Amino acid sequence: MFPTFLRDNNDAAGPDIPAIGRMLDALPEDGHETGRQAQEKRKKQESARHTYRAVFISDTHLGTKAARVDLLLDFLKTVRCEQLYLVGDIIDGWQIQRNWHWDTTHNDVIRRVLKMAKHGTKVVYVPGNHDEGLRGFEGNDLAGVTLEPELVFEGATGKRYWVLHGDQFDGVVKYAKWLAHVGDRAYALLLRLNTIFNRARHMFGYDYWSLSAYLKHKVKNAVEYIGKFEEAVAMEAKRRGVDGVICGHIHHAEKRVFDGIEYMNDGDWVESCTALVENENGEFDILYWADVVAAREEESTPSGKKRRRNRRKKHEPLPVPVSVPVAAE
Repeated sequence: MFPTFLRDNNDAAGPDIPAIGRMLDALPEDGHETGRQAQEKRKKQESARHTYRAVFISDTHLGTKAARVDLLLDFLKTVRCEQLYLVGDIIDGWQIQRNWHWDTTHNDVIRRVLKMAKHGTKVVYVPGNHDEGLRGFEGNDLAGVTLEPELVFEGATGKRYWVLHGDQFDGVVKYAKWLAHVGDRAYALLLRLNTIFNRARHMFGYDYWSLSAYLKHKVKNAVEYIGKFEEAVAMEAKRRGVDGVICGHIHHAEKRVFDGIEYMNDGDWVESCTALVENENGEFDILYWADVVAAREEESTPSGKKRRRNRRKKHEPLPVPVSVPVAAE
């Protein structure tokens, strides 16, 4: 006689039939995965899709509430790369004197970068104007992270790219630093509005969208400034005899060609949340990580419980309402 818990309860009046088969059926068979195993497999598959020869990020502005450290940490945990370049304004030293903000996720980002360096990733830090306190320490090694004022990166195709933060080409930062600080305060206010705006979007089931970036690109003077900055950096790269330039500073991810010079900007992690990556074949791409996370969450959400999402084309700005002239009285 088998113990009661091993009997098949469907035939209590009949002979004792072992229910071991039913117990075994409840266990994961070969080729079948538990929820945790499936999640780990998805993570490995995503990391395989996001394996690169080199990754460039800048303008993370750690130490501010506007920094999207949640997305940045997710990015660093997902990607695999041989080389990681931190192209300035990683830590916002200007905020130390005003409204310093540093939580556990900020610590996790630093730990992740150091862990990548420890496990063989070449990590190079090129200070910018917001972390200019590190300038003067170039050539030193900080827990596996090398400090450099600028450098020439050789791509997989043999092309040479000048890597710098870019504030050297910002006339306001270079010649009127006090005005740069005033502008930084106004920009910080705009980023706080951006945070409030996106909290409201999240409540209604919409993905992250940068209000500050949209407004900046609608201001004629800002658009002209970006264009002049890009052209000036590219022309200096041409004078130096390199094939292209990689920079940050203006919080505007871009890939353009100026007179045969490849200009690439890796963007930022307070507005667009972007990174510049080099694939094994030497091609460069810009990753919009907020979109990657949104797509991942949508895939993992049951079809009947999907959140309502904004279905605009990728990075398409909100439509501007047409102003209606008021009739004169």
